[in-house]
Amino acid sequence: MIENKKILAIIPARGGSKRLPKKNILPLLGKPLISWTIEAAKKSKFIDTTMVSTDCPEIEQISNNCGANVPYLRSSALSGDTATSMDVIFDVLKYYESQNKFFDLVLLLQPTSPLRTQTDINNAIELFMKKDASAVVSVTECDHSPLWSNTLPDNLSFTNFISDDVLLKRSQDLPTYYRLNGAIYLFDVQEIKRDANYLSSPNVFAFVMDKLHSIDIDDELDFKIAQAILN
Repeated sequence: MIENKKILAIIPARGGSKRLPKKNILPLLGKPLISWTIEAAKKSKFIDTTMVSTDCPEIEQISNNCGANVPYLRSSALSGDTATSMDVIFDVLKYYESQNKFFDLVLLLQPTSPLRTQTDINNAIELFMKKDASAVVSVTECDHSPLWSNTLPDNLSFTNFISDDVLLKRSQDLPTYYRLNGAIYLFDVQEIKRDANYLSSPNVFAFVMDKLHSIDIDDELDFKIAQAILN
């Protein structure tokens, strides 16, 4: 707990995955992928409760073995491709409130970010409190400037692909861009209940993470990269 704020960490982990089947429980250096996030959350000095929201009994068992709470299995309606993270958060909050358990902050930690550490989590929470924020979202520097990117027409013409003012600059002279890395989403519970479209709020701040801790596993190549880094 920090400044009398009760914090709930939610780790969303459905059983289905199209690009990398059963990715949430694939063994990464001998441990199920989800266990890396559970361990980081449980090591945080600020988190009161760490729970896993899943529809999969196998993930439920592994999560319980790792010390996370899995108080119920998520419904099929919240386990399809159309369900959003906010849908899952509100479902979890509704459950805990039905048990007369209330939280001030909710921290969404996706299991596909195994290199995110308890230090990253603690620092994001401290930033939240320092800024008196409505939300904090983790980002990392883009590998390549988006100014060097564009769409392509059907005929693959390169005309006006990059504007002249960008072409005349060295890459190191271009502004630094950041992207969401999917590792940490921290919300004030009452704020998201008022407005679930949290990114439109002027009181949302970025927590900058380094590229190493920002690996997000979406497919087999990402998984191999994470293995190589951890090795």
